[in-house]
Amino acid sequence: MKVLVAGGAGFIGSHIGDLLIENGYEIVIVDNLSTGKEKFINKKAIFYKKDITDDDLYEIFRKEKPDYVIHQAAQIDVQKSIDNSVFDAKVNVLGTVNILECCRKSGVKKIIYASSAAVYGNPEYLPIDEGHKINPISSYGISKHTAEHYFEVYSQLYDLKYTILRYANVYGIRQDPKGEGGVISIFTDKMLKGERPVIFGDGNQTRDFVYVKDVAKANLLALERGDNEVVNVSTNKPTSINELVDMMNKIMNTSLEPIYTEPRKGDIMHSYLDNKKALDVLGWKPEYSLEDGLRETIEYYRGRYVGLKLL
Repeated sequence: MKVLVAGGAGFIGSHIGDLLIENGYEIVIVDNLSTGKEKFINKKAIFYKKDITDDDLYEIFRKEKPDYVIHQAAQIDVQKSIDNSVFDAKVNVLGTVNILECCRKSGVKKIIYASSAAVYGNPEYLPIDEGHKINPISSYGISKHTAEHYFEVYSQLYDLKYTILRYANVYGIRQDPKGEGGVISIFTDKMLKGERPVIFGDGNQTRDFVYVKDVAKANLLALERGDNEVVNVSTNKPTSINELVDMMNKIMNTSLEPIYTEPRKGDIMHSYLDNKKALDVLGWKPEYSLEDGLRETIEYYRGRYVGLKLL
């Protein structure tokens, strides 16, 4: 079976590619390398440098004839989406429609889509399940949810199966603190240099941190399960940013006090996602605790810096 991974040179997509190859799939990677890195691409994968919004994207589908598509390519910076909503919509909405058209024309059996907890907005209750009201508070949340509707329509019109995975806060190896930069990658970069982490707000805001290898496993399982379902991919556990810093200080054997600054526009105070449906529909649950994931992530980056050892 052949799988095309859009955004497969990126942080999450490259882990998905590795796992698919480990499980015997043929892999085609499509990535424009705007945030992804060619060095992350598995040597056994076929690679095309291509933007998902390009008119000639279909030529890759026509040539490679993938059985499945995993769509990880996106503009994922919340602040950038607020500053430039047109670009955000072009990539996340029009780029997705372009992929769906390619799937329709080339006879793809199923597509897996990376959506986001951002579609829910400020939660009305916790944990947030898939039936929660959709109320995004950023252009990014709007674009990710808008794209979801197209999967439903293409399924009804063309019998194209899909699974939509709404990710919590994904972290781990290969996340770029200077690029798509999640809070853990940014903190890791700073703290390994001996710099104090910067927290927007008072640090009591909570997030649901899920390790990238667990996310890759959810995508693998979704190839054969969860047809036409929307599924949260999360730990179902809230962690405050202050707790996160404390845990990272402990792992690094440091005592760096955070710097607190003004909250950012579009940020949510508390968020964590219910993951019961993932177990029921995909047979998936996270295998990494936050501490285990942090240790593996910090160990990966530690080689860049001198004089720090893990406990």
